[in-house]
Amino acid sequence: MTDATNPKGETLSRREMLEVTAAAIAAPLLKQGPAAVQPALQTGPKFFTGPEFALLDELSDLIIPTDAHSPGARAAGVAAYLDFRLADSLDTEQQTKWRSGLAAVDALSKELNGQAFLQGSADQRVAVLTRIAAGEQDPKTPAEHFFQELKRSTVRAYYTSKVGIHADQQYKGNVYQRGEFAGFDAK
Repeated sequence: MTDATNPKGETLSRREMLEVTAAAIAAPLLKQGPAAVQPALQTGPKFFTGPEFALLDELSDLIIPTDAHSPGARAAGVAAYLDFRLADSLDTEQQTKWRSGLAAVDALSKELNGQAFLQGSADQRVAVLTRIAAGEQDPKTPAEHFFQELKRSTVRAYYTSKVGIHADQQYKGNVYQRGEFAGFDAK
C-alpha cells in the first residue's frame, strides 16, 4: 500500500496489516505483570465519600466477618460492589436512603459512645450493630430501618461474589456430586 501519507513508498501487505491490527487489539487483553495490576478502588469510591465507604466496609465486615471457614465481606469486596451499584443507580431515593442510613448509624454511635462509629472500639462497634439489629423485625428508628437494607444487601453481595460462592459455599461448578445430596428438604 502506498499513498501520499507514506512518502518513502513502503508497502504493507494485507497479512501484515491484519497482524498489526490483531496485536493492537489483543495487547490490552494480555495479562500484565504484578507491578502493573491496580486495585479496583485505588481511584476511590464512585458513589460514597471516603468516610461513608469506610463505614460501610466496616459494617458489612461485622455482618459477615472472616472466620475459620471463609473470608469475610471485606475480602469479598462487598462495600465496593454496593458502591458500584449505587453509583450506577438512577434511583435517587435509594441513594439518599443509603447516605442517611449510614449517617443514622454514626449518630447512634455518637449517642451511645460519644464518638463516631469508626472511632469506637471493636466492642463499641459490635454494640451499635447489635442495637440496630435488635429492631430488625419491628424497626422504629432510622438506623433500624437501614439495618434491614444493609443486611440484605451485604448478604446478597457476599453470596454472589467469588469468595462467597467458592470459599464459603464451596461451589465446584457443574460436576457430579457424590454422596448424600444436601439440597432443599421441604419437611
